[in-house]
Amino acid sequence: MDYIVLDMEWNQPWPGSPSARKVLPVQIRGEILQIGAVRVTEEQLVADEFQVLVKPKYYRRLNRRVSKLTGIKESQLREEGVTMEEAMSAFRTWCGEDVIFLTWGFDDITILKENLQLYELDHSWVDRWYNAQMIFNAQTDGSNAQKALKTAMEIFEIEPSRPAHDALGDAYHTALICAMLDLKRGIAEYEDAVKSHVNGFHGAELPGCISRKVFYDYADKRAALAAMSGPENQCPICGRQMLSSRWFAQPGHRYMDLAGCPEHGKFLIRVRMSTQPDGTIRVSRLTYEATSEAAEAYARRVEKADPETPRSGASRRRRRRRLPEKKNEENPNE
Repeated sequence: MDYIVLDMEWNQPWPGSPSARKVLPVQIRGEILQIGAVRVTEEQLVADEFQVLVKPKYYRRLNRRVSKLTGIKESQLREEGVTMEEAMSAFRTWCGEDVIFLTWGFDDITILKENLQLYELDHSWVDRWYNAQMIFNAQTDGSNAQKALKTAMEIFEIEPSRPAHDALGDAYHTALICAMLDLKRGIAEYEDAVKSHVNGFHGAELPGCISRKVFYDYADKRAALAAMSGPENQCPICGRQMLSSRWFAQPGHRYMDLAGCPEHGKFLIRVRMSTQPDGTIRVSRLTYEATSEAAEAYARRVEKADPETPRSGASRRRRRRRLPEKKNEENPNE
């Protein structure tokens, strides 16, 4: 039995682009561009490596942020990339039969399964999977926070020797960390580690946090945000439903909103979404005081979005709907 330490890079369409509006047979959060993997033997020795570039079929225009982060270019994908079917066939052959997959985080396996489903390929062979972050946390400081790979390397005093944000480079550094963990014990205790994690919050709290809670099993992001603005948007003091104002997206599947209680005033709400193994959405929700550092960050975001007259999302939508009517009244021929 071997451990396959996996890392991937994927492309996401630019919001509002034609690719972003495509309706795909299977909903995906990104299309795989690069696969990197390193084998760790049962004796926990770092062994051979695998890497491949994948030519995108659905999101062909490379998001410039993805290109800047990874260094991957469209010309490189055209010249060196192979089809998803070819990449998966080669990767599965290289992995072998008796393997356990390890990733740094929850996203890679979810993205992999989504892509396999999109291409109508078997995904059952990647079901034996564990998030190495959970094992690392359980065997180091026991925290619930998701640590960056760079942070874990510093804790284990591992000097970086490969490029970051490169699938094989990140897989190699993750493999070095995994080789220093007690993987068999970590897997045996994995259920308890994950339970501890999901009952906490994904990330460090900012000063001024007064409550935190985890919610489960939303169908998608829209349903999750609707719940966070509706029945679950409760005042941390009296429990009454608060009025929501405007959600702003932040990096790492995070969103923030300023909610108000008629009796106890305003509170800053921060949520982080993550996909569960069954595809539903889990939400970690933090509530902050209105005078907290997090609330100040929200105020700056509002000012940046609309420096003169901040408006709720609903009022902005109503204004957009009225514009065509006004135009037609002035010129019925348009």
